[in-house]
Amino acid sequence: MLSAYPACFFGEEVGYSVIFPDLNYLATCGETLDEALRMAVDCLAGYLYRLKQDGEAAPAASAMDKISPDDVAKELEIEPGEAFVNMVTVDVAEYAKTHFEKSVKKTLSIPAWLNDAALAQNINFSQVLQEALKKQLHVG
Repeated sequence: MLSAYPACFFGEEVGYSVIFPDLNYLATCGETLDEALRMAVDCLAGYLYRLKQDGEAAPAASAMDKISPDDVAKELEIEPGEAFVNMVTVDVAEYAKTHFEKSVKKTLSIPAWLNDAALAQNINFSQVLQEALKKQLHVG
């Protein structure tokens, strides 16, 4: 299912800042307009994906003509400069498959006695490694 939210693009000295007013002023940026658009899609997908993971509903999107870059700039106390509104769209489920949920194979070494003990208890090595890495990295 396609999700669409209006975003304000503000031209900077180098690149563009992108702000989603409907999503608590969620922001990203890019050095070029193309990069800013790609980053906006990634940012939107990540935000909506996390909401779904947390069991929260996504806020309703405003109509594009209801978003004013000048009002957003004033609210955030920034200079609007070159600014425009663009609708950013993403299929969160499809995006997540390639960017958030894709698994990679890792080869690692552990002592034989530890391997034997874990196998004897039917321990899922992948699950244990993922949990340990998340704990170590303070994520998820």
